[in-house]
Amino acid sequence: MNRNASRPTTQAVGKPKPTLRRRTHHSIVTRVCLLGEAESTLQYELLSRETAREALATYALSRPFENAIALRTVSVGSAVSLLNDLDWYLTRFVDEALVQEPSVSDTEWLSRSLATQLRNGDVEPAETAEFCKVYGLERIDANEDDGDTDSSDDVDTAGGPTERLVEPLYVRRTDGELPAYDLRDVEDTLVVRVTEAEFT
Repeated sequence: MNRNASRPTTQAVGKPKPTLRRRTHHSIVTRVCLLGEAESTLQYELLSRETAREALATYALSRPFENAIALRTVSVGSAVSLLNDLDWYLTRFVDEALVQEPSVSDTEWLSRSLATQLRNGDVEPAETAEFCKVYGLERIDANEDDGDTDSSDDVDTAGGPTERLVEPLYVRRTDGELPAYDLRDVEDTLVVRVTEAEFT
């Protein structure tokens, strides 16, 4: 008989039992970016209307690009649900609704249609990369009016956006590589993965 098996275990006072450190997920979030129609001032159009303002009230809004609003949410499902809630406004004031899902890419975005397919399980993350829409990123002159005239406290306006999206180029990824953006000379690009239907 093992005498040690019946002995009670003791733990020194003042030395708490070690526990696993909880992972923090602050950087692992899904992002949504709404690009306004050229004829509208997106920030004003959304935040001046009660239903849209209430739908966005729980999010910290930012302006990453000229005439654009971005926010962070917990999942691609939440992102798609929010876009569905805002559909009336998106149809009238938004040129493009983009979703960035970390399980797909940390740098590339998804079109709303492709994000919806991903949420519904119609496509796998690895199947989203072939068809793309590439925007040029152009710097905004410091003395240039960015067009976002509404200074609502609901949006972080510190400094304002420093870049605008210009002329999208539709490209197809081949052997893991995207063709170079050549519509104009730009400092950087923003890649949006789209569905085959949107590509054609």
